[in-house]
Amino acid sequence: MQRQAIAVSRQLSPTPLMRALWLGALTLAFVLVQALMAQARPESLAPLAEQISPSVVNITTSTVVEGRTGPQGIVPEGSPFEDFFREFQDRNGPGDRPRRSSALGSGFVISEDGFIVTNNHVIEGADEINIEFFNGDELTAELVGTDPNTDIALLKVEADGPLPFVPFGNSDNARVGDWVVAMGNPLGQGFSVSAGIVSARNRALSGTYDDYIQTDAAINRGNSGGPLFNMDGQVIGVNTAILSPNGGSIGIGFSMASNVVTRVVDQLQEFGETRRGWLGVRIQDVTDDIAEAIGLETTAGALVTSVPEGPAMEAGMQDGDVILSFAGVDVADTRGLVRQVGNSPVGETVRVVVFREGETVTLRVTLGRREEAEGAVPAVAPAPDEPAEAETKDVLGLTLSTLTDELREQLGADADQDGLAVVEVDETSEAYEKGLRAGDIITEAGQQKVNSISEFEVRLEEVGEAGRKSLLLLVRRAGDPRFVALSLAE
Repeated sequence: MQRQAIAVSRQLSPTPLMRALWLGALTLAFVLVQALMAQARPESLAPLAEQISPSVVNITTSTVVEGRTGPQGIVPEGSPFEDFFREFQDRNGPGDRPRRSSALGSGFVISEDGFIVTNNHVIEGADEINIEFFNGDELTAELVGTDPNTDIALLKVEADGPLPFVPFGNSDNARVGDWVVAMGNPLGQGFSVSAGIVSARNRALSGTYDDYIQTDAAINRGNSGGPLFNMDGQVIGVNTAILSPNGGSIGIGFSMASNVVTRVVDQLQEFGETRRGWLGVRIQDVTDDIAEAIGLETTAGALVTSVPEGPAMEAGMQDGDVILSFAGVDVADTRGLVRQVGNSPVGETVRVVVFREGETVTLRVTLGRREEAEGAVPAVAPAPDEPAEAETKDVLGLTLSTLTDELREQLGADADQDGLAVVEVDETSEAYEKGLRAGDIITEAGQQKVNSISEFEVRLEEVGEAGRKSLLLLVRRAGDPRFVALSLAE
C-alpha cells in the first residue's frame, strides 16, 4: 500500500514540462490583458482632436454697463485713500459714464450654414457677440434664441463658405466610465483639449429640466458652452458648470446632456423660442408613508397637490390624484414626469392614468404650452362668508384653528382661502419633524377638504375605521401646497 501511495504521489507532482506549460499560459494571459487595456484606452487622442477642433469656437461678448459713481468697490468707505481716488476719478472725467465690459466663453458649430450652440449665461445681455474660429477667422454672430431653463443659446453666423461642424450623439448611450474629451477656451487661454471619463449620469443641479453628465475632464471658466465629445467625435454634452471651492477644476464638471440640448436647439431653430408641453398641475414625490396613507401598493408616481385652471382641470384631474403613467410611460417620480411633459408637443392629446380613492382612472389631456401658462395671472375668486368665531383643537401634535379674516391677514393668505390654520406645533411631535410649522394652512385631510374642526375629526375617524395607520394632510405655506402623512399613533 505504501509503494502504491508513493507512485500516485509522483504521478500528481508537476513535471518540469507541466510547469513550463503553466508558465506559458500565464504569460499569454498577461499579454492578452495588456492588449485589451491598450485597446480600451487610446494610445493618443491627437487624431480625434485634429478631427473635431475646427468646429469648436471661442466666444467673446461685449456689453455696455453703467460706471461707478465714486471710489466704492475700490477702497473701503471711510478709508484715508477715499479722497485720493475721488480726486483721481474727477481728473479723469465723470465716474458714472458708461463703460464696455467683455466676457469669454466657448461654443461649437452644428451645421455648415453657421448655427452655433453655447450656454445662455455666456451671451446673456450681450450687445455684441464675436466668434473666433480655430483657424483664426473671426465673425460676428446674431442671437437666434435662448432657453434659460437649460442654459442653452443658439447663435448664427454668415460665412463665405460651408463651415466645419460636428454632429450630436445619443447621450443616453454614454456609460459611466466611458472616455470623453472636453474642448473650449478655459480662462481665456485659447483652444484647449482635456480628457476624462463619464463620472455619473442624470445629475440634477437646480433646474426643472436638468439632465447633466458629470465628468472629471478638466473644465474651467471659459469652457462654458463648449462641447463634450465621445470617442466617435460626437457631441454628447454642453459644458455648463463646475463644482469647485476655488473656481478652478477639481474634477467635478457638468455637461447638459445632448438629448436635452437637441430638442431645445430644434425648437430655437424653428420658432426662435422653446415650446414645451404643459399639464397644469402642482406635484410632489410619493413617500412610503404617503403611499400607505392612500392605499397605494408601490412608492412611485407623482402626487397632485393642486390643479389650477388648465389642461389637467379640463380633463377632470383632482387634488390628491397620483399620476402613475403619462403617454404610456410609467411615472417614477416628479422629475421624470416634468421632463416627459416638457418634451411632449404642445396641443398633443395624451392618456394619463391616475390613482384615485383606491382605483385607477384614465384621463385624456390635451397639453397646453408652459411658456404661455407661466405668464398668465390667475383670477381671484370672491371671498366666501366667514364663520363668526374661531374654533381651536389640539390633535396630532398640532393646535388647529378655523380661518377668520384676521387670521388670513396675519398669515398673508388670500381672502378666499379655506382650511384650518396651524397656530402651534409641538416640537416633540412627528408633525414638527416632518416640517409643519405655525402659519401653515391645512386644506385637506384624508383627501377631503376641511374647513372646520368637526370636519377634521370626521376625517380622523374615517381613516381609523378604514384601517389606515396615518392621515394624509394637504398643507399650504405661502400658497405652495405639499402633502404630509402623520401617524395616527401620535
